Amino acid sequence: MAGESRTFLFLPESAYGPTNNCIGIGNELLKRGHRLVFAAERSWDGKLAALGFEEALVDLAPPAEPADGQEEEQDAGQFWKDYIKEISPEFAKPTIDQLETVSKPIMQELIDGAIHAEPQLKEIIAQLRPDVVVEDNVVAFPALVTAPAPFVRIVSCNPLEIRGQGIAPVLSGLPEDDAQAHAEFRARYDQTHRPMWADFNRWVQEQGAPALPELEFMHPGDVNLYIYPEELDYLGRRPLPGLNEPGSVWQRVESSVRETEADAQLPPGFADGSLPLIYFSLGSLGSADVGLMRRVVSALADQPYRVIVSKGPLHEEIELPENMWGEEFLPQTTILPLVDLVITHGGNNTTTEAFHFGKPMVLLPLFWDQYDNAQRVHEKGFGVRLDTYGFTPEQLRAAVDGLLADTALRERMAGIGERIRAGRGVTRAADVIEAAAGSAAGRAA
Repeated sequence: MAGESRTFLFLPESAYGPTNNCIGIGNELLKRGHRLVFAAERSWDGKLAALGFEEALVDLAPPAEPADGQEEEQDAGQFWKDYIKEISPEFAKPTIDQLETVSKPIMQELIDGAIHAEPQLKEIIAQLRPDVVVEDNVVAFPALVTAPAPFVRIVSCNPLEIRGQGIAPVLSGLPEDDAQAHAEFRARYDQTHRPMWADFNRWVQEQGAPALPELEFMHPGDVNLYIYPEELDYLGRRPLPGLNEPGSVWQRVESSVRETEADAQLPPGFADGSLPLIYFSLGSLGSADVGLMRRVVSALADQPYRVIVSKGPLHEEIELPENMWGEEFLPQTTILPLVDLVITHGGNNTTTEAFHFGKPMVLLPLFWDQYDNAQRVHEKGFGVRLDTYGFTPEQLRAAVDGLLADTALRERMAGIGERIRAGRGVTRAADVIEAAAGSAAGRAA
């Protein structure tokens, strides 16, 4: 492979988490002289090209008619920001009830996007003739599976997405030992999702792709790459044959931290070590819940620590007290090394990045795999999961103070972070994808 340029086609879900993950891996491949093309959703227009990638943009739905007749430019991933804001009242429900009101509608939107994008993707693949196609998403795009190239699946959500009977069901946020609750959740999942899965499975096969695995919405890849720290993984209960062996279909990296962000420009004295420094982020989607953002800010106001706040798309509606500073967007991967603690929604990127830099967490999950990550961090002793809509200010402050005072945990996390950084996850992920270009697992043209 040395010196041989290849074409890699990436299709990430149109949200910041999967896209940023693919940006980090893609940047490493770009530095090796390869051609990187992103089949991103159209709202990313120009944003990936600015990082050196080619864009082959797709529409996931028919364009909306602007009220004034003028086409409006959307922020990247704007659809999901608006959608999450609309359904956020459902996040206060138990995860088993969210299957009907959150998980199912989101999955249906993703399916509708895949159906709409299918002819566009087939045309892109016919024109580009990529050497490898890479998908970081949770639903199948048949054009990628039927392409005459190896198919690499990236799981950048919690790896419960890789199913198994010995582990908690995905999206549940349930403890690992509650078998009865696992069974009840799986039964409700079957009830709410099977008709949708059956319809999608028929359509997938009509496009010439193989049948989907039972009650799963994605095909396995020729190579399956997932991102999760060893300390949190589920391998004791759900082994993956041949994990990380050369040529194995199962490959894990422990973090995928992009190197494309600017340095953090903090206010003077904010990181001088005189007070503990906390980073608070509910992600690009969760931060649209202004009420929750304000509750956390209020609970931490006037406390003996400084807080960096990722304010998100509705930043103008969030006022910060004197012990806090924040902006709409922050360079998370350059801020995390500076802080002592992270308060997070539990998105997979933030969770794995916190481990990469060795930081304990307070977790306030909102939807999707955030519950699974929050539960796993909590039950493994690396942080504290709180009731996102039921916590009291006293509980939040107690969790923060307890983690800041736990010297043994902070030292252990620092050691884990050092080991993970030495593993150079982005480099290894790029190695796996690059190797797929010459793999016999690929389908010949």
